[in-house]
Amino acid sequence: MNALLTPANRPDEPARTRKPRIAVVFGGRSSEHAISCVTAGSVLRAIDRDRYDVVPVGITTDGRWVLESGDPERLAITSADKLPEVDPTRSTVALSSDSTSSQLVVHEPSSVPRTLGEVDVVFPLLHGPWGEDGTVQGLLEMAGVRYVGAGVLASAVGMDKHYMKVIFQAQGLPVLPYTVIAPRAWESDRAACHESVDSLGYPVFVKPARGGSSIGISKVHNRSELDAAVEEARRHDPKVIVEAAAEGGREVECGVIQGFGDNPPDASVVAEIRIDGSHEFYDFAAKYLPEEHTVLNVPADLSEHVARRIQELSVSSFEALSCEGLARVDFFVLPDERVVVNEINTMPGFTPSSMFPRMWAASGLDYPALVDRLIQLALHRDTGLR
Repeated sequence: MNALLTPANRPDEPARTRKPRIAVVFGGRSSEHAISCVTAGSVLRAIDRDRYDVVPVGITTDGRWVLESGDPERLAITSADKLPEVDPTRSTVALSSDSTSSQLVVHEPSSVPRTLGEVDVVFPLLHGPWGEDGTVQGLLEMAGVRYVGAGVLASAVGMDKHYMKVIFQAQGLPVLPYTVIAPRAWESDRAACHESVDSLGYPVFVKPARGGSSIGISKVHNRSELDAAVEEARRHDPKVIVEAAAEGGREVECGVIQGFGDNPPDASVVAEIRIDGSHEFYDFAAKYLPEEHTVLNVPADLSEHVARRIQELSVSSFEALSCEGLARVDFFVLPDERVVVNEINTMPGFTPSSMFPRMWAASGLDYPALVDRLIQLALHRDTGLR
């Protein structure tokens, strides 16, 4: 693992008369709004307030940016029917329209707009479309504001499972067979869509092409179940991807963090997800709701050469998409020990119990240090083309 930045070894540390100001942005318009809030609560709790000024910024479900309270307890999941969300009644906040300034401006009814000062780094803890997919990253690039995580291209491709697999295949990375059901094809030639899925063999997984957190995903055992599964996926995204199931495969994950300067990315230990028979796959409930049906083995019980192969493929996947900051790469280890890439997540779940932080904790980087490292990476990277 590359050395963490400390006051003695930070490269080109700019002279400061104040602490760096970090805007933690969360919520958003996607179906993963609640998961983003949970992630933000954990990060807000972990950021070292002695080193950083923190401004919590929520994006409401209708896309309005507000100055949030940042209370971590309010942002926790307490039950399946009480998910956290950004408070839409709070004051509106926006980046300054002055291209030479990165100030946050608060707008309140019947009051003159006030500024919160310059923002040094945005930590966009957004999951799903309109946040993790390059849209917010593009906004920040246009504003000349540094931010944590992947840039516009990597975020967009990482969000779209179709083009993610296209790039992975072009780079020689192993993926499972798949087919894409585009909106026009589903409406005009459903029979051809059926045949394309049939060619994969059943069972298959039907997914929104640009979704996450297992929302809208169905396991389909035969053609009679296909139409309902596609329609469920289309509730979240008009574009649907259908993937062959990795029957008998073990579901494993690996975290990647960008190296400082010219150093290569670091890969964490590999972890495995195991679920009991109450869940047919790693769905939303198994991931996020308080249950005892999911076991996370960190590190995974794998042979040394398989674990090393997964770490190598994780770094290759990270570099294939030109990722920055962080990513979690998901794999299947098939019964014959072949490893295939399932997908990459450029802003993985980030609660202390999420796989990404747990893998790094097992690799020697605890949660507060992980948050700090990502902020430092963002502080010391250039804006614009790089």
